[in-house]
Amino acid sequence: MKEYTKDGLTVIWKPEQCIHSRKCFNGLQEVFNPAQKPWVNMEAATKERIMQQVEQCPSGALSYVLEKQEILSPETTTTEKVIVEVMPNGPLLVYGNLDLKHKDGTAEHKSKVTAFCRCGQSASKPYCDGTHARMGFRDE
Repeated sequence: MKEYTKDGLTVIWKPEQCIHSRKCFNGLQEVFNPAQKPWVNMEAATKERIMQQVEQCPSGALSYVLEKQEILSPETTTTEKVIVEVMPNGPLLVYGNLDLKHKDGTAEHKSKVTAFCRCGQSASKPYCDGTHARMGFRDE
């Protein structure tokens, strides 16, 4: 786990949870740029803009803490409308609250953003674990 701090905002990155959807990079490249070291530049945008982008993380690998408050991540906020987005060559993202019934009959509640595997190679099916990027998955 890595932490990056600016003016009472700490961004937390859990690399083992990252599915490399590139939402952070594509949405706020001046802050999230894997070609730079460190790859998170907290000085490049406002706290509010960084928080907005972190909230778009589909895997929960990025989260943030505001001045000793609890961690805010995709699991802690909800939306009323459910939106489904197919990521090019990547997972199926479902935004909103959903109840998932697993094949063994167990149920699980998910909120904010859930990334589902489309390549069939994830070790954590039905969820995406980023394997699509290593396998070169293409949805063509």
